[in-house]
Amino acid sequence: MYSHVSAALLHGLIVWNGGSAVHVTTQYSNSTASAGKDVRTHKLPLTDADMASLWTPDGREILATSPERTVVDCARILPLDKAAVIGDHALRKGASLEAMRQLLNDSPVVRGGRRALAVLEVLDARSESPGETRTRLLLQSFGLRGFEPEVVIPTSEGLFRADFADPNALVIIEFDGIAKYTEYKATADVLLAERRRENALQELGWAVFRINWKQLDRPGELRQRLYAFLSRHAGMQKRPCPAQPVQGSNGYVGRGRS
Repeated sequence: MYSHVSAALLHGLIVWNGGSAVHVTTQYSNSTASAGKDVRTHKLPLTDADMASLWTPDGREILATSPERTVVDCARILPLDKAAVIGDHALRKGASLEAMRQLLNDSPVVRGGRRALAVLEVLDARSESPGETRTRLLLQSFGLRGFEPEVVIPTSEGLFRADFADPNALVIIEFDGIAKYTEYKATADVLLAERRRENALQELGWAVFRINWKQLDRPGELRQRLYAFLSRHAGMQKRPCPAQPVQGSNGYVGRGRS
């Protein structure tokens, strides 16, 4: 049965840097030679509730773990940020966080349990892309607890939906992915509309800090830039809350200020 990252792909979930191995789960031992060098076999218990039937366009049935079981399995073996990307998307597609927690609680498997629990604790269906998920996790690791995802702000140019906003500090953090500027309209039109909305936000006292994908891979530098930006903004007088260390796939462990 397909499982872990392979099941996530079959369910149409976003996978960020999940590797090329094919993951399968069985309830019996299987030798590496018989499975193939590109197959990673997991010997784990399975129940009927853990299984899902998927169908190919030509009518073939494929067995995979359920979305909830898939998220829990991925959370056991992947770095937190990679697992959270899968888990956030699963929640947006209707998977149950409560069912995931119950699966983890009822599982006889101990290995990876604490890692999986840490992932489930940070999942949020409001993050709409891998970049937004990674940004949210870094903000938490920086000790910045006041930022909420997907905040709608009325402006003179219409409603603006911020990736992250702290209404008390009047600070917006935007993750600038390529799709934001190229998916639906001509890039020039999107950039002009974005500039108008940002001017309207500034008239209301909001400050906007932008993050791109490359900067997520340099969290130490990003943290310094963000703290400097916040210290200059009049609405951000309180120091960030201390945060629990959060280790991502880049090896960074963020620490909030005490």
